[in-house]
Amino acid sequence: MSEPDPQPKLDFSDTHIAFRNKTDKELKKTAWLFNMMNHHLLISIATKIGYFAVKWRLPFTEFFVKKTIFEQFCGGENLMDCQRVIDRLYEQNALTILDYGAEGKSNEDDMNSVVEETLRAIEMAASNDSVPMISTKITGLVDPDILEKLNRRDDLSASDKRGFEGLTERLDTICEKADEHKVGIFIDAEETWIQDPIDNLAMDMMSKYNHVKAIVYNTYQMYRKDSLQRLKNDHQKAQEKGFILGAKLVRGAYMEKERLRAHQKGYPSPIHDSKDNTDNDFNEAIRYCVDNYETIASCCASHNEFSNALQSRLMSEKDIDKDHAHLNFCQLYGMSDHITFNLADSGYNVAKYVVYGPVREVVPYLIRRTEENSSVTGEMGRELTYIQKEMHRRGL
Repeated sequence: MSEPDPQPKLDFSDTHIAFRNKTDKELKKTAWLFNMMNHHLLISIATKIGYFAVKWRLPFTEFFVKKTIFEQFCGGENLMDCQRVIDRLYEQNALTILDYGAEGKSNEDDMNSVVEETLRAIEMAASNDSVPMISTKITGLVDPDILEKLNRRDDLSASDKRGFEGLTERLDTICEKADEHKVGIFIDAEETWIQDPIDNLAMDMMSKYNHVKAIVYNTYQMYRKDSLQRLKNDHQKAQEKGFILGAKLVRGAYMEKERLRAHQKGYPSPIHDSKDNTDNDFNEAIRYCVDNYETIASCCASHNEFSNALQSRLMSEKDIDKDHAHLNFCQLYGMSDHITFNLADSGYNVAKYVVYGPVREVVPYLIRRTEENSSVTGEMGRELTYIQKEMHRRGL
């Protein structure tokens, strides 16, 4: 049974506010792109071809990707490119979360390069009032095989132990720099078979840096059956140890991969059996974080209208300031402008998650965004409807 509508004062259907930063040309291009993404079979084929074409650097592939989905979902190829996006978002009172889109690194030099890029992002965030946080992926800082061994509680070889020590040092360097500049760090979630050591590291970093201000945030994928309880358990541990829990709430990004692996290996799927169950846990997590907002700094990282409206309503009921530092919202750059900019216009702390990096580095991210937009979900269909509504309003 679905929950009653929270009846927010927010009007996510106000397309004038949602798209006023887009020119007619940009709006038409966005409509074309989202229309293309509605063709699931076409996108399924195109993403597979596109991945290999970029990987093997086939002629014109990077140019085509850059002029289409890259421009829609990424801030640029480097930090300097992102400044234009940062400034443009801030014109509408929206903040920016910078995310260098590197992942799946196993080469030591590559991992150290990710650290250096992340430190530069922290410095850039510190110089921009509108960039309160950056994001990092642990899989860009260590060989994922080491995480999987740790998750299974295997005995590590001497080489693996050095690799994990290297990860700990890299992450601590990043968090120390963030603490120095008072910039928040979102640690992204990964697949369940490598997530436990990431959770442990995130809690270690929070216990070190989150005593005065929430610097480090872990990510809770609420499509996991155990995430709501893990959130509550982590909060209890944080209270016992005297630090602020940082919690970014998402629904989850690896559902099909998780279910397939569980089926192939013969263990129960860790993912909820229905979208309703995921939604219920996500919204319960929102309630828990708002109820405990003084000791939890949270971010509703969602493209779901109900969940964003719910957090807004709960804040209003408790008479919490709209811009309270512990209660935030965010959506991915290129998506859900009707949510982001209407929240921003109403005075909430809301940010766009702006991924950047060389085209071939962010291809895995772009493929996930393309597949997500081509899936049959109410949110994505509604987004295209809003784009078309604004085009009609402008007479395009």
